[in-house]
Amino acid sequence: MIEVGDPNVAPDIRSAIAKIVAMRRDGEIAGEIVAHSRSVKADIENAASLEPDRVAIFYGVSDVHLKHKHRKSREEALSIIAEHVEHARSQGVRVRFTAEDATRADLDYLIQVVETARDAGADRVSVADTVGVLTPDRARQLFSKIKEAVPDVGLDIHAHNDLGMAVANSLAAVEGGADVVHTTVNGLGERAGITPLQVFAAAYYRHKGVRLIDLSKLPYLASLVEAASGITQMPTFPITGDNAFTHKAGVHQAGVLASPETYEPLPPEVVGRSRDFSLDKYSGRKAVAHRLERLGVKIDEESLGRLVDELKRSNARRMRDEDLLELLERITGVRYRAQVNKHIEAYIWVKVDENVYTTSVARRIMAVRGVQGVGEVTGDFDIVARVSAENAEELNRIIEEVRAVRGVKSTLTNIVLKQLSASSA
Repeated sequence: MIEVGDPNVAPDIRSAIAKIVAMRRDGEIAGEIVAHSRSVKADIENAASLEPDRVAIFYGVSDVHLKHKHRKSREEALSIIAEHVEHARSQGVRVRFTAEDATRADLDYLIQVVETARDAGADRVSVADTVGVLTPDRARQLFSKIKEAVPDVGLDIHAHNDLGMAVANSLAAVEGGADVVHTTVNGLGERAGITPLQVFAAAYYRHKGVRLIDLSKLPYLASLVEAASGITQMPTFPITGDNAFTHKAGVHQAGVLASPETYEPLPPEVVGRSRDFSLDKYSGRKAVAHRLERLGVKIDEESLGRLVDELKRSNARRMRDEDLLELLERITGVRYRAQVNKHIEAYIWVKVDENVYTTSVARRIMAVRGVQGVGEVTGDFDIVARVSAENAEELNRIIEEVRAVRGVKSTLTNIVLKQLSASSA
């Protein structure tokens, strides 16, 4: 199912919904198109007029919502729910009723709500954990009891993430009887958002052995939504965050090098990622040796031990390949880097992938050592970075690190040959 929003909110949303419905009708996209509506007849008619596959009507059912938002009794609410579900069915669309704040409602009354919606013509009911207060045990029990009482209606779980349990609650709800889980890419939504698609899909594969979607496309999808929403993921975001498969502690790095399953819940390749090892004072001999091997450098055990000791004393936040080789040169007296010339100023022009949020790329580039400033620009390129390097080798390192930033499509570098200031004019 693709939830496309409420057309009554704004004209541009209504227009977008109409275009998505047309794409579905023309076979450009698959899935059931679901439009939202309040329990208001005019709103329902407006939503149904766009000819979605389904209209989802919502109404608060907890005593908190009934008292403070709707100002209705429980009996009045049941009558309103029945009336508006019936009205939506009369418009020729399938209906899902969303019981808003259902997880804070009295259970017996919630079952009455589900029965009322079903009897009025809804073939699905969404149980919304509107303020994210469910726990997995309660989610499993709640859905099991609703399913037992009303077995002939489909059940959705709509789990908010206010207390960080949306994924766990969604998994538990499925075990209890839910057959649809509401998700958003990157977990976007009100306040702390709802169940993130990439995390739920990966967790379901890990625990149930089922690929609900093409997991390898999750990083691309996450980037696409970053670009469209302007909201970047934290580096520690599960599955698609920059650090999700980067190992830091020496014991972790050694374990992963021996067998990846020691510190990985699933192979990163399954979800379109690759593993990496950060080098800093927490790293051990095996991770350093692995990095040197990748660089084509072989050293003896004594030199390796001294290199690791220096690394631990360096307090580097994250050591780059160039920094590691420089440390090694100081220890061994052997030149591992090419001879280079002196100080260079340059500008690196960056073109960003269309599906990536430009500001998130700019921030990552700004974190590259040697970058003095970053600007987002108009024209053939999206970003320009001003860099300062001690030599051509360091400039090459900066360029390579900029190119390695997620979302960078291509770069063009201009070296400054001469600089003029107002005083030199």
